[in-house]
Amino acid sequence: MNNSAEVICVGSELLLGDILNSNAQFLAKELAALGIPHYFQTVVGDNPERIKQAVAIACDRAQLLLFTGGLGPTPDDLTLETLADFFGAPLVEHPELVADIEAKFISRGRVMPPSNRKQARLPQGAAVLPNPQGTAPGVIWHPRPGLTLMTFPGVPREMQAMWQATSAPYLHQQGWVNATLVSRMLRFWGISESAMAERVADHLQLGNPTVAPYASHGEARLRITARAESKAAALALITPVEQAIRVLVGDDCYGTDDDTLAAVVGQLLGQRQQILSVAESCTGGGLGQMLTTVAGSSTYFRGGVIAYDNGVKTALLGVESTVLATEGAVSAPVAEQMALGVQAQLNTDWALSITGIAGPGGDTPTKPVGLVYIGLATPEHKALSFKHEFTGFRGRDWVRHLSACSALDHLRRCLL
Repeated sequence: MNNSAEVICVGSELLLGDILNSNAQFLAKELAALGIPHYFQTVVGDNPERIKQAVAIACDRAQLLLFTGGLGPTPDDLTLETLADFFGAPLVEHPELVADIEAKFISRGRVMPPSNRKQARLPQGAAVLPNPQGTAPGVIWHPRPGLTLMTFPGVPREMQAMWQATSAPYLHQQGWVNATLVSRMLRFWGISESAMAERVADHLQLGNPTVAPYASHGEARLRITARAESKAAALALITPVEQAIRVLVGDDCYGTDDDTLAAVVGQLLGQRQQILSVAESCTGGGLGQMLTTVAGSSTYFRGGVIAYDNGVKTALLGVESTVLATEGAVSAPVAEQMALGVQAQLNTDWALSITGIAGPGGDTPTKPVGLVYIGLATPEHKALSFKHEFTGFRGRDWVRHLSACSALDHLRRCLL
């Protein structure tokens, strides 16, 4: 079977930007994992005529249509009514669904409003796609020969549970899955997407697996994707390509897939049984937050000082007031003294510090927005400093994120 799928997300809130369309991302990844081609995604508002237009177009180019949203009890939840009308099928109430919805309300100590009865009305001939977590069931429907429709509520956790419990197994059973797509994401810091692409240019011309560069939040990525009859066979195609790329890129590649810089640094510290502390000015605790997001980080991260005011830098971290006066808070000597100061205060093997200008104000002709100094104190109590100029200002959070990630990357490279 060489059929393709289309994802159709229904909801005016998606068009207005009020809600992030994570459902489309989830379904895209799941379809890729099953090896089902997926060439189009559509977002349409809560309007019957426009929904019908989207369906008419999708029916001409895909054989599996996946709908999310519009299954609720309110008047603007129109997906099933519109589909039934489009394909000329009456809506039929399912008593067992009414009982299931009522039971779910009772389990929450509530009485089912009359409007929820609407959710038990499905197009005639459609099979129930059970919703174990919510009140809105979906359908699996074949309104025409060669066409399969599946509908899901817009609530991501409900949709994902329904997909994993029923939809994916159904597609396996129906012969949709005769190959699989497997991807490995290589993650980079300290190198631009263009520079990375130049290093691995020959690999970008491969057919299977394919290699594609990306950039996101200051990070460069390479996605290696293979198509094969099984996951093991796809990984066998990916592995030699990944190994060859790693030789070309060296330490610029910090991890794969769901790895984070904080987690990788934590693993390296754990292997050495060494402890880290941090001193932060412009990042205001962001570096510490990244580190403590990782479960088990208490084994290698002792804590930190948020030294936003110069008085804190001198009183708690021992930064010399004369250095602050002559060099300024955003300078290499201050970054180094901050790192040494927190290392001494918290008695750690390593220490990181960050001082910079996150903007939009606070800059001078010699110290622009985005200028950041990172300090690193080593186990030998020596201090290093690194200067960064994060140009092209995109907001304070952008400068702070790049600063914290760059600090972790400098430590990672030293640990390696």
